[in-house]
Amino acid sequence: MATSKESGKGAGSQAGNGSGSAQKSGGQAPAKRGFAAMDQNQQREIASKGGQAAHQKGTAHEFDSEEARRAGQKGGEAVSRNRAHMADIGRKGGESRQSAQRAAAAAKNAGNRQGEKES
Repeated sequence: MATSKESGKGAGSQAGNGSGSAQKSGGQAPAKRGFAAMDQNQQREIASKGGQAAHQKGTAHEFDSEEARRAGQKGGEAVSRNRAHMADIGRKGGESRQSAQRAAAAAKNAGNRQGEKES
């Protein structure tokens, strides 16, 4: 009897909706179902209807400028706690500024050299 239960589990886990361990170990993502399986236009249409219904019902939430400011500040504080991320941002900004300065200097020097040749 134990063998029939085991074989039933094995067959059930590999067939059907693809949620079995055989498919996960194979490196394939599970098949999309429901809302995720719809194309973007269908998803937007359904989401739009939900938003309209919430507004009509009076339960929709709209940010005022003060609430949006506080939310942005909260997000900025969370990001700035990650020191490695902030260092990376600063490094990229410095590199960008250096390359812009070098390009401007090169353009200026090229202009001077062309002016000398013409005179």
